[in-house]
Order: sequence, then structure tokens, then C-alpha cells
Amino acid sequence: MPEWWEIGAPAFRQKQREGAGVFPPVVFSERAHTRTIGGPAGPLRLREFLPAQGQARGVYLHMHGGGWVIGGADMQDTMLLALADHAQVVVLSVHYRLAPEHPYPAAPDDCEAAALWLLDHSSELYGTDQLLIGGESAGAHLSAVTLLRLRERLGHCPFAGANFNFGLFDMALTPSARAFGDERLFLRTIDMIQFREAFLPGEQNLRDPDISPLYGELQNLCPALFTIGTRDALLDDSLFMHARWLAAGNAGQLDVYPGAPHVFFRLGDAHGQSSMTQQIQFIRDQLQR
Repeated sequence: MPEWWEIGAPAFRQKQREGAGVFPPVVFSERAHTRTIGGPAGPLRLREFLPAQGQARGVYLHMHGGGWVIGGADMQDTMLLALADHAQVVVLSVHYRLAPEHPYPAAPDDCEAAALWLLDHSSELYGTDQLLIGGESAGAHLSAVTLLRLRERLGHCPFAGANFNFGLFDMALTPSARAFGDERLFLRTIDMIQFREAFLPGEQNLRDPDISPLYGELQNLCPALFTIGTRDALLDDSLFMHARWLAAGNAGQLDVYPGAPHVFFRLGDAHGQSSMTQQIQFIRDQLQR
């Protein structure tokens, strides 16, 4: 695969959808529905999955990964269906606007709007007000930013749990991110720098909690599961964020997988299967509180 910054983000996204590079072609589930709500810049789409059987016990608001530049809400249907069916939740994945066409704060604004809409409509549409939030990589970052925004807006955290998978929480780059180098294990140091420059053009305060949630006031937030592999450039992001999460008085679980790279649970190996089992159990546990 050529680099996305060499051929342009739109061309790279198309190649990704066609199955070029390390991943197979995207599988689009027939069980997915599109729900459209009002967003900060017009209609905002949510990809919706209902559990296969029974009444939903909660709703999981999902933010996809891809460095705020690539990826999409419809590119991990198999994973989201597993969460919907085995955790018995409605899953809503946000089609947030992507950089560089739509730089910061477009993506966080869209995710915040989706969360506020869900607070107002979850009981009516899905018969439950039990809400969880989570995502992978950039999606974990956007989930954390959304939690901080809603706590400041509402005065409390409206979510029962947060599922953070190999998130980037420090835009200034943690030691593991800076030192990772050029080894092609899905995410290299240069990739993070290029993603950051697309998402945050111009001069930005990289320690602003709305940009780097690691530096935020983390009190009075929900229980969280942090999942990371030891061969992931973002290892320190999860280690540091988990420690700060606990120090702020929140419940937190850290699952570290030896030798696992970025996005490892898409590889279908034993670590990936174990991680999905843990995520499902974490979601179920929060809905029993």
C-alpha cells in the first residue's frame, strides 16, 4: 500500500475498502441499519445493530479507529455484531467527519452530538437508559474526549462504562509512541505524526484535554477497560491513562497482551479472541451494576 499522505486520504480510503494492504475486503452486514440524526454540520449518520435475540440491556456508542483520517463506521461490522449479540446491547457506530477535509474539532463535535442525541432518545427507541461508550485507537481517543465534554456539560458522567482499545490519549506522543520507529506493525511513529498533522493543522495546544485527554481532570467518570498489546506504539498511552484513571478515583481494568501489535484483535488469533471475550464480559458487568 502507498502511504495515505502520498496518494491522498480519499484514494487511500477506497483502497482500504477494496481490501488492499494487510486486511481482507470489508464485510458489510445485512443486519446493519442507518439512522440519521442532526449533527453540528448537517445530517449525521449512525450505523445501528440490534441484538439478535431479546430485549437490549443497554446501548453501546462506538467510535471507529483510523487516525481521524481513514476507516469508517461500517468497516468493522463483524466485531460490532459480536458485541451486540453476546453483550445483548444495541450498537451505534458514529460516521464522524474525517480529516484532513474536516479537521479538529469536527470529529469530537460529531461524537458529542451523537452522545447527546442518545441521552435524549435511548429509552424511547431502545427501551433502556443504560449507556456505554468505546472505540479503537482514534476511536478510543474520541470516546475519552466525549466523556470529558459530557461531564463538563451535564455535571456528571451519563455512561455506565467505557471500553478503550489501544487508544491514543496524548497528542504530544508518549515515550513508547516516540521510540517505536518504523517497524510496520500497523502503526508507526511516522503514521501518528501524519495523522496528528491532518487532524490538528496549525498551532495547537497539545496538552489541551480536549485534544489530549490524558491531561484532563478525570474525576467522576465511569468504570473503564483499557486493552493494549506490548508491541503497540501506543502502549504507554494505555498504561498512563489507566494509572491516572485509577488515581482520579474511578474503577479501571487494564488488559495487556504480550507481543500483540496495534489492532491485534482483528487478526483472529488467541489474543484477539481473548480480548473480545473480555470486552463482552466488561460490558455485561457494567450493565449489572
